[in-house]
Amino acid sequence: MRVFHFKSSLIALSTAALLSACVTSPKMMKEDGTEYDVAAQYEKFAKVDMNPDTSFLSASEKAVVNKLIQASEYLSEIYLRQRGADYPALREEIAQNGSKTQLAMFDLHYGPCDSLESDFAFYGDTQCAEGGGFYPTDMTRQEFEDWIAAHPSDEAAFTSGYTVIRRTEDGGLKAIPYHVEYAKFLEPAAQLLREAAELSENASLTKFLNLRAEAFLNDEYFESEMAWMDLNGDIEVAIGPYEVYDDGLFGYKTAYESFVTIKNPEESAALAKYKNYLRDMEANLPVEDRYKNFSRGFASPIAVTYQVHGGGDNENGVQTIAFNLPNDERVREAKGAKKVILNNVLGAKYDRILAPIGERVLVHDQALLTTKKYMSYNTLFHELSHSLGPGNITVNGEETSVSAQLKDLYSGVEEGKADVMGAYNILYMMERGELPSSEKEAFLATYFTGLFRSMRFGITEAHAKGAAFQYNYYMQTGAAEWLPEQRRYRVDFEVLEQSIADLTGEIVRLQGDGSYEATETYLKTYVKLDEPAKAALGELEDIPYDIRPVYPSEI
Repeated sequence: MRVFHFKSSLIALSTAALLSACVTSPKMMKEDGTEYDVAAQYEKFAKVDMNPDTSFLSASEKAVVNKLIQASEYLSEIYLRQRGADYPALREEIAQNGSKTQLAMFDLHYGPCDSLESDFAFYGDTQCAEGGGFYPTDMTRQEFEDWIAAHPSDEAAFTSGYTVIRRTEDGGLKAIPYHVEYAKFLEPAAQLLREAAELSENASLTKFLNLRAEAFLNDEYFESEMAWMDLNGDIEVAIGPYEVYDDGLFGYKTAYESFVTIKNPEESAALAKYKNYLRDMEANLPVEDRYKNFSRGFASPIAVTYQVHGGGDNENGVQTIAFNLPNDERVREAKGAKKVILNNVLGAKYDRILAPIGERVLVHDQALLTTKKYMSYNTLFHELSHSLGPGNITVNGEETSVSAQLKDLYSGVEEGKADVMGAYNILYMMERGELPSSEKEAFLATYFTGLFRSMRFGITEAHAKGAAFQYNYYMQTGAAEWLPEQRRYRVDFEVLEQSIADLTGEIVRLQGDGSYEATETYLKTYVKLDEPAKAALGELEDIPYDIRPVYPSEI
């Protein structure tokens, strides 16, 4: 996400200073005895200058966007602390004692651990805490659960998505609300949102920004999430605490991020028709009716946008190409969820990454089939599919949710579900004539190639876990075959189509049953890299893993 365009200009070194420095990167050894090269790891992210066209925005809209960019920088400051409570001090230490490359890597990954190398620490000798900065670094899962068992009145606060857990003076545990813990950054961010609201001539944007500013100061996000679903106009902004990927202990705690984007109305309108089929997609899922969820709203707006700036979790390492928010099941049941595609980010990734991967992974005639069009459709239907399948469920007579039951396993399963169910729904649209069935092989080739783009990130990351269990399932069913002499895969498109349907059913049932133990067993079985996958991934080393977009600091 930047050259060294760090999440926040408040703590970043200048890009020019970093680029002009002649640095010798320190070499380190990994546990398996292989060498770790910091500079080589950093170069796996290709710099891409992003200069989205904002000329059509009015003067007031440009002023609003610039306020949102400033607010994003405060959320980046919070996110750095959510990655590790001591990370601001650690960054200063690296600036003083480490190499320029280590500092650049720290800014890229929001911390001293390389997400492409299973969180290998490229500075210092302490591995990154599984619970990030949300919990005391010495706290175990068992201690947390024992505390709640002994203090049941603390459960709501401890499992809230908007609290951090800290030690008391006597060594116990306590929950501190986000708006208290991060007041130093949330208060000025809220003020900037109010100023943006004052400048805005769009009533829906004004309403959302004022409500979100209020939520920053009390952690009550429901009303502003509902208002966000009604947002319209040229500016599309998501800003606040959303995803739980960084809480590796329980998947409870949300991370702050922002997406400051401008909408392409023509492209948005072209894709908007697919939201009208969400109820039909739910009905068409290859599972028993008890696993289908018709209680969620199916409004689900779709926006095709160009990102102008980001912040926080949106800037950490691998770049987001689309998102599906909000995650609050109450909002989803009332209004559905909004799907936002970042078209300039997606396009850069197709050109620099997915198309070249297809040439290395698939046999020649199938590699020629991959297209940017179906990378875009895969992305759209992935996001649409996050709104389908089980959400709130009943387990042993108690009302709960899939995410609450699966805890730390949820993110990987959900990302994989959205992938395979998205593919299933594209095939459904082809069956209905809404997409050309003549392009089925182009779609399937692009989809299968995309699994390797995700698995490159190490199978501890949520999207990579989801890709890995899809890949292994397809290898098991014969949907793909490794050809050793060509060091390429050949896809059996007919078998792959059936396997997509079968796997969709398996994952939906797994989520709907809400069994942590069954899900854990499933992931242990299918989340792995076989020898062909390792060989194929080894052929991709000269292809960027991801991009480092550089956005203007203001428009």
